[in-house]
Amino acid sequence: MEGLLARLTEYGASQYYPFHMPGHKRNMPEEIGALQGIAGLDITEIEGFDDLHAPDGILKEAQEKAAVVFGAEETFFLVNGSTAGILTAVSAAAPRGSRIIMARNCHKSVYHACFLRELEPVFLYPETVPDYGIADCILPEQVEAALREYPEAKAVVLTSPTYDGVVSDIEKIAEIVHRAEGILIVDGAHGAHFGFDPFFPESPVRQGADLIIQSLHKTLPALTQTALLHVNGTRVDRSVVREYERIYQTSSPSYLLMGSMDACVRLLEEGACWGGFAQRMARFYGKTEELKHLRLMNRDILEKGCMKAFDAGKLLISVKNTKITGNTLYKELLNRYYLQMEMACDTYVTAIVTPWDREEGLRRLADALLEIDKGLETQDCPQQAKPYPELEMSVPLYRALTAEKHSCPLGMAAGKTAGTYVNLYPPGIPLVVPGEVITEEVIKLIETYVRQRLNVQGVETAETGAGLTGDCTITILN
Repeated sequence: MEGLLARLTEYGASQYYPFHMPGHKRNMPEEIGALQGIAGLDITEIEGFDDLHAPDGILKEAQEKAAVVFGAEETFFLVNGSTAGILTAVSAAAPRGSRIIMARNCHKSVYHACFLRELEPVFLYPETVPDYGIADCILPEQVEAALREYPEAKAVVLTSPTYDGVVSDIEKIAEIVHRAEGILIVDGAHGAHFGFDPFFPESPVRQGADLIIQSLHKTLPALTQTALLHVNGTRVDRSVVREYERIYQTSSPSYLLMGSMDACVRLLEEGACWGGFAQRMARFYGKTEELKHLRLMNRDILEKGCMKAFDAGKLLISVKNTKITGNTLYKELLNRYYLQMEMACDTYVTAIVTPWDREEGLRRLADALLEIDKGLETQDCPQQAKPYPELEMSVPLYRALTAEKHSCPLGMAAGKTAGTYVNLYPPGIPLVVPGEVITEEVIKLIETYVRQRLNVQGVETAETGAGLTGDCTITILN
């Protein structure tokens, strides 16, 4: 083993005594002894270990290696997750008070960046994939039309892959954005594994995007909270990117996290981690061909949607046209089969699979789905609403968040201006944004999610009436 993790291991076993932070002094108390093993690797910026905010040694080398492995011109380690990278990218690309074009299904951190920079967002709404009810990609024509209408927009922000695994045509979109002299930011948090094996789509890092954010921890063997910010081209001032990266990241970066990132990058460089994954997935799909009611969207989603590609690392299990909800399936898999899924929505459940999934886990999931499927009945379901209803922005986001507010019963909120975000978590994509006018359509969608006992954030529900929509309130502007 080489790199930062090896250096940390050597130092932890050395005779150097730590008269420095952190306070556990590589000697965790017995009461929290479960952390004893990692305490020996947990240091601060001491002699020989560089400084993330002014790297000129081992951390500089680690970031340079990551750039080479991922195909970027420059790469920054992110210890505050992809959120720090998104805040940095948007702040560096879009001047304060300017207009920005963004996909409506961007993560809430993009909206937070808009708030901090007082940006005026122009939303691009994805279409819905027929029969499945998930958001499709953002099309190049949508981006081109928005740039024609708003030529003053400095940046375009898209999510690819989406939380569901949908991939946009980043290469074509990058050409369109660059012709308009704009900057393309891609939130690729769920696609750090792209481009390393033919089983997965190509990485946006190699498709012309200017700023790309990827979470290592979501799909690769790295600790939670680790991510990368890649920079390409000359459209973005690198010194400005560095300045905002220092603002949005902690001044006490974890060497455990950075060691994890460097080790992950080195593993990818070796290229031996992908062997057999495609075959394991093929066996899983073969076993689940007998499903009669539950459906794996992955099998035909490319034919149904307009997307450029789809992430084979996402399993989307649809309950549409059955008598159960996505949350019912989620709870059944958890409580009866001890299988923890990534998330549940109204008509489907999401599982993330990676090369580090064991054969035994995939077999257990296939067996559980087949057993559950046998007890299901088919029923016709009503037409689903769009995942992200189009709402009118009546007050700028940055003003709405800081304006005076009060609570309003959800059922009486139509026509009122939202004072808070409303979203399912995960994934944390807003259904309602502060400053938007609430409609009956979005109220019905929220009520559906509440009745199904999904994790709806942004509406308050009386504890005694959880799941009863009449008890829900939402924050609105005065």
